[in-house]
Amino acid sequence: MPAAPQRSNLPKLSLHVPEPKFRPGDEVDFSDVDVPAAGSASRPDSAADPAEFHELAYTLVRVLGDDGQAVGPWDPRLDPDTLRIMLRNMALTRAFDERMFRAQRQGKTSFYMKSTGEEAVAVAAAMALAQDDMCFPSYRQQGILITRGYPLIEMMNQIYSNKGDKLQGKQLPIMYSDREKGFFSISGNLATQYPQAVGWAMASAAKGDSRIAATWCGEGSTAEGDFHSACTFAAVYRAPVILNVVNNQWAISSFSGFAGAEATTFAARAIGYGIAGLRIDGNDPLAVYAATQWAAERARTNQGPTLIEHFTYRAEGHSTSDDPSAYRSAQEATAWPLGDPVKRLKEHLIALGEWDEERHTAQDLELAEMVRKTQKEAEKNGILGHGMHQKFETMFEGVYEEMPWHLKEQMQQMLDEEAAAGRPGPKR
Repeated sequence: MPAAPQRSNLPKLSLHVPEPKFRPGDEVDFSDVDVPAAGSASRPDSAADPAEFHELAYTLVRVLGDDGQAVGPWDPRLDPDTLRIMLRNMALTRAFDERMFRAQRQGKTSFYMKSTGEEAVAVAAAMALAQDDMCFPSYRQQGILITRGYPLIEMMNQIYSNKGDKLQGKQLPIMYSDREKGFFSISGNLATQYPQAVGWAMASAAKGDSRIAATWCGEGSTAEGDFHSACTFAAVYRAPVILNVVNNQWAISSFSGFAGAEATTFAARAIGYGIAGLRIDGNDPLAVYAATQWAAERARTNQGPTLIEHFTYRAEGHSTSDDPSAYRSAQEATAWPLGDPVKRLKEHLIALGEWDEERHTAQDLELAEMVRKTQKEAEKNGILGHGMHQKFETMFEGVYEEMPWHLKEQMQQMLDEEAAAGRPGPKR
């Protein structure tokens, strides 16, 4: 066996370990974040070949300028009534988040996740989609349900796992599901919704339907195998699906560099798969609407999938179980250069002469009071931790179309034991 070659003159190999720019106590400076002028990104035809607009995966599609005006080819030119509905849905999502966050801190539920600063990603996208398009969300897109008119009390019942919970306490709080509103069951397992969305979209195409699918995940989830499997199938079969990556800079306490943000953008992943890729200002509701509308048109005309990176920032902790002050500077949320989506849309409407601060304040008070009253009604059905709110046998139900014999036997055995002990389950 020949001797190994001598490499004494070569440097030792090393690994690069990503490190966030700012840690607790650091001064924050986002001056290196490239924010192009609103309206500067080109808008290709929705039937264009993805190879013709690779640059859109590296810039930021923006519509709203610093002066509150909508400019450029991506301006969706929405009428004032539609803009006011969008603003209201975003403000309602924020009011709902605030009330449910407080409920968790009061011990009324075990867990909650806010979408503060990311409301446009869900609300504007939902308004750009058709009402019957199928959404496969992650756990921070409650704005989709709110935009589609799902009753707030049903969401609260699920959060409280009470007797009004349609999911019978089988899901963690905030993991909603509603077929009628086209909202697929949220899963705590990261990126599982991606292949499900692509599969649903392929089935829709195979049936000759006209409905498309849209799915969302965080930038950290792009490191999961499910994300890449989904992209492969979507590219090969040109599935009518919109793949949304919400780059809010943090995956719990891991910053985006651990998912590859230091090497390139997340929208650039689309280029490797040969599919359309857009990188957009996720705090610009009009950019989110326009990009989703464009991607939906591509999907509906058999041009294939689109991957949209929403460049945004997670203003709050990952969840009520997280303390962001332990791993990031407290200044980051306020220093974020793309601002707040609710404030930006409000200022746009004011610039148009279609809104004012007094009406906005009145709307905030109205929505806060509406959410508070709804919470009181939901709590009449019970709150999490105050005993069981569902009958024991419901743990066996809703899993199989037809319950297997062995589960029927187990359920009957449990009921017999409960009856003998004099502890029947709660009434429905």
